[in-house]
Amino acid sequence: MQPYIIYMGELPEARTSIEDKHHSLLMAAIGDEEIARQAKIYSYGKSFNGFAARLLPHEVQKLSDEDAVVSVFANKKRKLHTTRSWDFLGMPGTSGSRNSKVESDIIIGILDTGIYVNAPSFGDKGFGPAPAKWKGKCVKGANFTGCNNKVIGAKYFNLENAATGSVTPADDDGHGTHTSSIAAGVAVKGASFYGIARGTARGGASSARIAMYKVCWENGCSDMDLLAGFDEAIADGVDLISVSIGGPSKDFFSDPMAIGSFHAMKRGILTSCSGGNDGPTEYTIENVAPWIMTVAASSIDRKFQTEFKLGNGASYDGLSINTFAPKKQMYPLISGTLAADTSHQSYLNASACEYGSLSQHKVKGRVVYCEGYFGQDDTIKQLGGVGLAASGDSLADVDVAFVMSMPGTTVSNKDGEKIDRYINSTKNPQAVISKTRTAKMNAPFIAAFSSRGPQLIALNILKPDLAAPGIDILAAYSKLPPVTEDPLDKRHATFNILSGTSMACPHTVAAAAYVKSFHPNWSPATIKSALMTTAVPMKIKDEFAELSSGSGQINPVKAVHPGLVYDITMRSYISFLCKEGYNGTTIALLTGGKKKFNCSSFRPAHGTDGLNYPSMHLQLTDTNASISAVFYRTVTNVGSAKSLYKAKVTAPEGVSIQVVPDTLKFDKLHENRSFKVVVKGGRVKKGTRIMSGSLEWSDSRHR
Repeated sequence: MQPYIIYMGELPEARTSIEDKHHSLLMAAIGDEEIARQAKIYSYGKSFNGFAARLLPHEVQKLSDEDAVVSVFANKKRKLHTTRSWDFLGMPGTSGSRNSKVESDIIIGILDTGIYVNAPSFGDKGFGPAPAKWKGKCVKGANFTGCNNKVIGAKYFNLENAATGSVTPADDDGHGTHTSSIAAGVAVKGASFYGIARGTARGGASSARIAMYKVCWENGCSDMDLLAGFDEAIADGVDLISVSIGGPSKDFFSDPMAIGSFHAMKRGILTSCSGGNDGPTEYTIENVAPWIMTVAASSIDRKFQTEFKLGNGASYDGLSINTFAPKKQMYPLISGTLAADTSHQSYLNASACEYGSLSQHKVKGRVVYCEGYFGQDDTIKQLGGVGLAASGDSLADVDVAFVMSMPGTTVSNKDGEKIDRYINSTKNPQAVISKTRTAKMNAPFIAAFSSRGPQLIALNILKPDLAAPGIDILAAYSKLPPVTEDPLDKRHATFNILSGTSMACPHTVAAAAYVKSFHPNWSPATIKSALMTTAVPMKIKDEFAELSSGSGQINPVKAVHPGLVYDITMRSYISFLCKEGYNGTTIALLTGGKKKFNCSSFRPAHGTDGLNYPSMHLQLTDTNASISAVFYRTVTNVGSAKSLYKAKVTAPEGVSIQVVPDTLKFDKLHENRSFKVVVKGGRVKKGTRIMSGSLEWSDSRHR
C-alpha cells in the first residue's frame, strides 16, 4: 500500500464534518471501517479540502470515480533547489525609500527545511509583537527553543515519519535558514564566510516577519507534507509564500505546488517558486502554473576566484570557495592517474579520483589533480591529501563556486591539461592553493544550471516568469549541520555561500513584499505583473533567450511604479482552465460554488493563450506551420490619472506584430483599457528555435 493524496478542491461551506466526509469516502472505497481508519494519514481542511491515505490500486480507482474528488495522485518526493545581491539590484537599505512600518506587518511564509532562529540575521531588536492578523504558532522541541518577534511562527510536517533526528522546526540542513534570510533577514554588518565576501548581509524585506513551515527532511520533501504546509500557512494569515522546492511538472490539479498556490491566490497570497536546477536543457522548467511566480537564477557582478600556483611559477584562476589559507609556500603535487592504487586490478577511474581508486601512500601529504569535479574533496581528505585541483567545463559547473571541505579549486579543462603536462614532465612537481578572493565580472546572465522553458503543461504561458540572483549568494546558515555535506567537516557557521534557483526564489518574494508595502491592496497577479513588466532584459543573453530568463532580472524599485498592470481575476483563471480542457465538475469543486458549473455559460477565454498574462508566448508544435497568434490583453492604469500610452513594437525578422489600438488614453486611476496583439509570419526558417520581440507601452514617465 502506497500513500496517495485525494484532492477535493475548495472547502465546503459547512466545515463541521469535513473529517467525517473523508472517512466515509475512504470507507466506501475500502469497505472496512477499521482498515479505513488505519489507512487515513491526514486530513487537509484549513484552506482547501482533501486527505492523504494508504491505498491499493483498485481503491485509487474507486476514489477517482467519486464526484466529490478532483484528483487522486501518489505521494512523491520533491527536491530542494539548492550579499551583494540586494545592492546589485538597487534596493534601498533600511533607511531610504522604504515603507518599513507597513513592511513590518507583512508575513512571509516559507516552506523549507526549517530555520535556525539564533542566526544573527533573525535578531528581533526593534520589532514589536506579531501583527494582529497572525493566527499561527511556534512549535517548540528539543533542539528548537522557540520563536521571536522576527521569526513569529514555526511548524513542521512529518507525515511519512521520514525524520531520523529530532522532529522539530529546527534547520538541520541549512537551506531553510539561507532562503529565509535572503527574503527577510535583518542587516548584519561585517557578515562573511570565514572572511570571504565580507560586507553587510541583509534580506530584501528586512522589516517583514518570517513564518517557517518545515516540509523537508533528509530524504527530500514529500507531497503530503508540502500540501500540509500550504494548508496551514494560508490559514495562519501569511501575506506571501516562498517555496524553493520542485519536481517534474504535472497536470495542475495533481501537482501539490499548483494546488497549494491556487488556494493561496484565491485568498490574495502570491506564491513564488524556484524554477529548478536542471539547465541548460530546454523543457526542464518546474512549478509552471500561471498563478505561481516562477523564478530563474541569474548572476550578480561578483565571482569567487581561487589561485592555483605551480612550482614553475605558472598560476591559474580557479573557481571555488576555499576558506583555508596555505601554511607552506608549496606542497608536493600528483595526478589521480599517477596516484592510482595498482595493488589490485580496478575498473575505477583513477584519473577522476573516484572513491577507492587511489593509493593512500601516494596521496598522503600531496595536492591531487583530478579530471572532472564531483565532490572528490572528501575522498582526498580521507586519504590524507592536503589539496585538490579538479578540471571541468561541464556546463552546469562553469559559473558556480562550490564550498570545498579542504583546500581546493576547479579549473578549466584547458588549464587542467597544462597542469597535467607539468606533473608528467617535472621531477618534483609542486603546487599551492590560495584562499579565495572576490573579483568583479560582467552581469547579469542566467546560470547554466537554471532550468529552461518552454513548459509542457500550459503550452502558451511563458515560464520562467523572472530572474533573480542565485549564484554564490552569501546568507544566513544553521549552526546544526557542517557547512558542506562532508560529515567530517568540522566547520559550523552562521553564514554560508550557496547557489541555486532556491536562492533566486526568496529574492523575488522579498521584491513582492517591497511592492506590497506600498500597495497593500494589490492582487497577487498585479504584484507579479508589476515585477515582470519592469524587469530588466538580460544584458548577456544565451541561446535560449527568454526561455532562460522570462521577462528579465527583477528591478524592485521600478516595480513600485509600473504605470500599467495586467491583473487576472478568479473568473479569468476559470475561463483559462475551461480552455485548457478542465471539465465543469472539476472547476465547480475548485471554486467551491454551487454544484452545477458549465464552461459554456462562462465567457470563453479568447486568443492564443486565453489569459491576461504579462508576457506573450506561442509554442509551435508543428514546425511546418506558419506563425499565427492573437493575444487579447487588458491593462489597468496605476500610474498618472490622465495619461496617454503609445505602443512601440520590436519584431523579430520575418514576423509582423500589430497592436490594435496602438494608443491607450486614460482619464482616471484604476481605469481599464483593452487591446489585441496580432502576430503573423511564414514558416520558421530551418535551424531557428526561438524568435523574440517586445511590446512596450510608454507615457514618457512609465515604460
